[in-house]
Amino acid sequence: MLHRRVADLMTTAVVRVRPDTGFRDIAVQLAEHDVTAVPVVDDQDHPIGIVSEADLLRTQQSQSDPSGHLTDEHPPPTESAKAHALTAEGLMTSPVIAARPQWSVVEAARAMAHHDVKRLPVVDEADRLVGIISRADLIRVFLRRDVTIYEEITTEVLTRTLGLDPASITVQVTDGRVTLTGVVPHRSLIPIAVRLCGSVDGVVDVTNRLTADADDTGGTPQR
Repeated sequence: MLHRRVADLMTTAVVRVRPDTGFRDIAVQLAEHDVTAVPVVDDQDHPIGIVSEADLLRTQQSQSDPSGHLTDEHPPPTESAKAHALTAEGLMTSPVIAARPQWSVVEAARAMAHHDVKRLPVVDEADRLVGIISRADLIRVFLRRDVTIYEEITTEVLTRTLGLDPASITVQVTDGRVTLTGVVPHRSLIPIAVRLCGSVDGVVDVTNRLTADADDTGGTPQR
């Protein structure tokens, strides 16, 4: 089974800035390249931080409301310092949570969720910036055509990996939702088949309607 890795989905033409890049120049880079964040890199092209639109907006949030409708807020000292920063070094969020090109989609998604970030710089073995991957990039996995998912399940999972006769199992794929119906030789194969089908890129859910000729698990016979 072939799973797409971070290297397959990441953007390689990464817009980046230096620690001394000014506020306005960062805003220009975001606008010109239609991105919402840029990595900050050092002289060796190692990412040391991220500056996002949210970081730039802190400056506006810290200003007084010209209409007088809102009272002035008093953010924590660290937030206040960012709100008055003039360069990427002061604006950026650090340290950087980075991904590796060989990571699976699952690894990248879990890292984003665990650290509550929307994107991950991707670094090579020398920790140099080679790409960036976002939530939108990961979602592309779920845009795979149903027929492609069907072919991978029947050919790669059922036939090559599990050695099953595809004629004995009916596979239905609708909008990424897979339904397995049919008979397998041994009951112990059922959870394995369900798990492997669920790990296929683009699968949203697996409905199991499989039965078995023989129970090799010590439970109640399936048939």
